[in-house]
Amino acid sequence: MQRLAILGASGHGKVVADTAECCGWTTVEFFDDAWPERQSNGAWAVTGNTEALLDRLDQFHGVVVAIGNNRIRHDKLLTLQAAGGRLATLIHPAATVSRYARIGAGSVVFAGAVVNADAHIGMGAILNTGCSVDHDCVLGEAVHVSPGARLAGGVQVGDLSWIGIGASVRQLIRIGSRTMIGAGGVVVSNVPDKVTAVGVPTRVLVEA
Repeated sequence: MQRLAILGASGHGKVVADTAECCGWTTVEFFDDAWPERQSNGAWAVTGNTEALLDRLDQFHGVVVAIGNNRIRHDKLLTLQAAGGRLATLIHPAATVSRYARIGAGSVVFAGAVVNADAHIGMGAILNTGCSVDHDCVLGEAVHVSPGARLAGGVQVGDLSWIGIGASVRQLIRIGSRTMIGAGGVVVSNVPDKVTAVGVPTRVLVEA
């Protein structure tokens, strides 16, 4: 029996749990800091909060953080890792991942995603439904590539950045850390750290 703990009982967590079962995990148990008010997440029970998970880490063969907020997800992953948790990497069987790509610990690759040769994905990434990450892309830690987003070859994305749903990024573009690309954005020039960029082509809308 392979037991997986998932921290974060949101709708996103449901898709992570479903992906885990498709990957062969036989038992999935949720933890969420809204417990005990939140007792279930669809078909799966929520049995405690972060502290409860830390107390029970030795009972699980792996752990995943299913929290969409990149900073919080990253912090929780580091906490669990430091406490001895084994960060699981989930790759849906309906995803296409090159054997020459590298996927970091604690990352989740959802159905329909494509990751091509020599792409390097950092710890705790979310490669969401139907996105594509082409050859030689380098994604930092806790990056989220939203459903249907497209990264052409050689794109670099810094830590904790978010590529919005349906966005497209031209080849060899550099996107900074803690930056957000808005839904449907088309990125044709480099984007700095800690900004939000939107539009076609994207322009910086908000600076930190």
